[in-house]
Formats: sequence, structure tokens, C-alpha cells
Amino acid sequence: MSVKRILVVDNEAKMRRILELALKNMGHHVELAADGEEALAAIERGVFDLVLTDLRMPRMDGIGLLNALGERKVEVPVIVLTAYGTIETAVTAMKLGAVDYIIRPFEMETIELAVSRVLAMQTVQRENQFLRDELSKGWDEFIGVSPSMQALYGLIRQVAPSRSSVFIVGETGTGKELVARALHRASGRKGLFVPINCAAIPAELLESELFGHAKGAFTGALSERIGKCELSSGGTIFLDEITEMPPALQAKLLRVLQEGVIERLGANASIAVDLRVIAATNRDPQEAIDAGRLRRDLYFRLNVVRVDVPLLRDRPGDVPLLAGHFLNHYARELGRRTPRLAASAMRQLEHYDWPGNVRELENLMERAVVLCRGEEISPEHLPAGIAPVADKNTPEPLPESLSDPGASLSLKTHVESLERQLIEAALKRSDNNKAGAARLLEVSERALWYKVKRYGL
Repeated sequence: MSVKRILVVDNEAKMRRILELALKNMGHHVELAADGEEALAAIERGVFDLVLTDLRMPRMDGIGLLNALGERKVEVPVIVLTAYGTIETAVTAMKLGAVDYIIRPFEMETIELAVSRVLAMQTVQRENQFLRDELSKGWDEFIGVSPSMQALYGLIRQVAPSRSSVFIVGETGTGKELVARALHRASGRKGLFVPINCAAIPAELLESELFGHAKGAFTGALSERIGKCELSSGGTIFLDEITEMPPALQAKLLRVLQEGVIERLGANASIAVDLRVIAATNRDPQEAIDAGRLRRDLYFRLNVVRVDVPLLRDRPGDVPLLAGHFLNHYARELGRRTPRLAASAMRQLEHYDWPGNVRELENLMERAVVLCRGEEISPEHLPAGIAPVADKNTPEPLPESLSDPGASLSLKTHVESLERQLIEAALKRSDNNKAGAARLLEVSERALWYKVKRYGL
């Protein structure tokens, strides 16, 4: 069990000391308070995982403390300590939200068992809620039998069992998160897989999402919140689109990776975490570093193992498998029989360039299932842009301008003009990603950089 922060509240100094020693022997961090008012002040200063409180105390007693916690919406489990004569009061405490009570005098073993049980229950409740949220999204396995996918599977099996950070690079829609989930499943780590999309959360909220916050840390922080780093301790945190994280927050993340501790916003206490980090981007990492979007030191920390996810257009043999998988999925969702793909429609899919990768294919198959009223999906159920590519052996007709007897036939001039147009089109299609544009043009990145500089693009 990881180290937890426990607050002991008792007006007897001797009892506080006994409980402190017992809980520290269990490996936990312990703070002490002499009554309810001191306990509330401690809770305002920091975050606790558990409170042990006596019922009878001067100033504010245990019942008053429970009432105050409820009014302030502080979600922390409370175990009450009560004498034989105040069992009725203990029942009242349970109604106010206490999770357990222990009758004094007690054996230390009773305290240890109760504390372990409550902390374990709290962890399970957090994980169950997170898993319910994740299962509601629905996740499909990534599919493929092409050599590039077989190489990817082999790399996942090799890398997964280690704690090393992994940096996944791939265009939008290639399935970077599915790769990250496969790495986690094969890792043997017992904790949760916790994804966070750095591009989908406003910069001012991302730090709270990662590290959590204490009540009152900022406007709107009405209660304390556990962050994704803490939630994924013992498991895997997946930082998608890491280049969209503000540089100042990247520096804080680097410190967390180096020291293995976090601090919730508005709290001074450090919390130890056991993190396995997988990061991903659809950009070229070196371009992101050069543009100041990715800290070089953080990249070196994360890029222990790099995984490049294959593009769908580079593995056309996987298109029929994926198309069939998505057709089955969406037909089941609509409660219909799975339609078959006409040979003409399959040819169009196999020859399409897939700029949106697997995600685009999935969307097209969902659309086809919705539009198809029969048992076969034909080209008419596909968007107009999904058309067969021209036969590479068929020469393109000359532009009409070249049929003019006075038109220039300079090979160099026309080749350079066409080259420039093709490079511009590739850069536009790849969202100015040089690596992606180079793949489209079937040239090396180095050659592309040279051409870009030459044409001033």
C-alpha cells in the first residue's frame, strides 16, 4: 500500500502519541490535532486520506467535526474512537458520514486492521468509478497482419514489462492510444491506465487535472480533487498530444518524473507516486523542440523507447480486416445484420490514401452502415472523395497550355513547377508535418527539407 496522509484527532496527548507510532509503523505520514478546531485548520492547510477522531473533546468534539466536514463538502473517510458509554453517539457519527467506529480501550491490531480496510476500500471506490467512466467510452482493439503491424506487436511485447517511459509518434487517427493501452495491459502493472489529452483541456485547468487540487485552491475549487498522476500511481499515465502542454507545466512534470512526488494545487504536502509514463504526439518531435513546443530535457526523459505507429496508407492489406471489424461493430450497435462490402467498394477503400488513417476508415464504415438499407455496401454508400486512384502506368494527359505551339517545353521549368506544387500539396495534407509530407512524396525528410528551403516554402 502506498504512503497515505492520516490525521489523528484526540485531546489526550498520550493517545495521540500511541496512534501516531502505530500508524507510522504502518508506513503512513501522520499529523496530530488536539480537537476538532485544530483538525479543521489542518484540513484547510492540506489533503488527508483518512481521519481518526475521538468523539469527546473540548471546544469542537467529533460530532461537530463531522458536521463541519459535511458543510464544507470535504470528502475524507473518518473513523471515530468511542468509549462503551457513547455507542449511541457513535451511531449518530455513522449517520453523519463516519465509515467505521472503534470502541475504547482497543488493541493496536484493531486500529491497524480498520485503517487498512478503509484505505483499501477508498482506493477500490476511486478505481471503480474511473473504470466505469472508461468502460462507458468503449475501446476497440487495434488490428492488422501487415509486416509493419507485426513489428509493432513485437516491440510492444518487448518494451511493456519495463518501467521505462515510451514516446509514441504517429499521425492523427493511427491509434496511438490503443498502442499505449496495449503496453499497459502487457506490463503487468496492477494500477490503472489513465489517459489525458493535453490538447483537449484548457491550459489553466491542465495542471489541476494532472496533479489535483485542494479545496479553495482557485475560484470554483469547491472540494478537493485527486489528480490523474495520483490516480495512475502503480499503473500507467498516458499523456496524449504532449506538445500541447504549456512549457511551464512541462517543467513541473519533469520534476515529478525525476523526484517521484507530486503536490496538489493549493496544498503544501508532497505525495509519493509510482508512475509509468507513456507520451504521444502527432507532430515531429524535433520540429516541436525547435519551435519551443516541447522541452528538450522532457523529451529526453520521455523518449527512452520510441514507437512509430504505421500509417494506414502504408499497410493497405489491413484495410479489409479493419473495414470488416468496424462494419460488425456498428451493425451490432444498430441491431442489424452486418452488410457485406461489394468488390467495387472494397477496391475504392484499398486504393484510397487515408489522410485520416484508421479513424477515418472507422467513420466511413459507420456512415455506410447507417446509409445502407440492403445487405451490400456499394460505392454509392461511400463519400464522393473515396475514388480509385489512377493507374500508375497510364500517362497523365498534357495540360492544354502545352498544346499551344508557342508554349515553353523546357523540361526543367515544368518539372520544378510540378515539384513545387506537389510539395505544397503534401505539406497541406500533412498539416505542415515534414515527416508526413516526406512519406506522401516518397522522399527522405532530408531531401524534403532541401526542397522546402530551395523553393522558399
